[in-house]
Amino acid sequence: MYFFLGNLSVFDIFFPSVSSPKMMLYLLGQSRTISYQGCACQLFFYHFLGCTECFLYTVMAYDRFAAICHPLRYTVIMSPRVCAILTLSTWVGSSVHASVLTFLVFKLPYCGPTEVGNFFCDIPVVLPLACADTSLAHRVSVTNVGAVALLCFLLVLTSYTRIVISILRISSSEGRHRAFSTCSAHLSSVLLFYGPVVLIYLQPASTPWLDSVVQVLNNIVNPSLNPLIYSLRNKDVKLALRKALIQGVHT
Repeated sequence: MYFFLGNLSVFDIFFPSVSSPKMMLYLLGQSRTISYQGCACQLFFYHFLGCTECFLYTVMAYDRFAAICHPLRYTVIMSPRVCAILTLSTWVGSSVHASVLTFLVFKLPYCGPTEVGNFFCDIPVVLPLACADTSLAHRVSVTNVGAVALLCFLLVLTSYTRIVISILRISSSEGRHRAFSTCSAHLSSVLLFYGPVVLIYLQPASTPWLDSVVQVLNNIVNPSLNPLIYSLRNKDVKLALRKALIQGVHT
């Protein structure tokens, strides 16, 4: 589990870096322009890192399934070699996914207007700027993103269904509580991840203000919450946070 958490922490560092620097320049009144190549890079890395997170949450769900449903065989099922292969597969698969989407979007001709209705480049705001038929690129991109997200979600759901069945078979309440607490952090991160994805890519019509709010949540807020979510499982962190809140209330 800690091996995958290390990969998730790398993601939490790089994912906000895709859009945050340019957004900070906008807020400071600096140049609001971005080059064609810079826009393509933003779109590629956004989907590369976003797809990596999606795959990584799926692998972590399988890891929790192996730990709870097969505890005696866990070290065999999730050996260091298997963990390395799964992690490498998430990064390679994500790079292929992002490359296909970037190629589909930026092979189209763009002849104006050249202003995106968001603070960074993504498929819903870039495609309307093309001066050609975008129906194929739109269908393929939505299907691609939707298929990956749906497949990963179904795999996570399958893992947690098996986990819940196994937990309910535990006789002691303490054992059930420990098992649920093992999965609570990962499950919270999964729900925070899929909420913005559904709002962005599966809404029938694009709403500029909603897109901007959801993108801020997805790009900045959620990666910032992940370290807090996982660290709250630590008793010392919980105690320190409780003391800080009590001191804050009394002051």
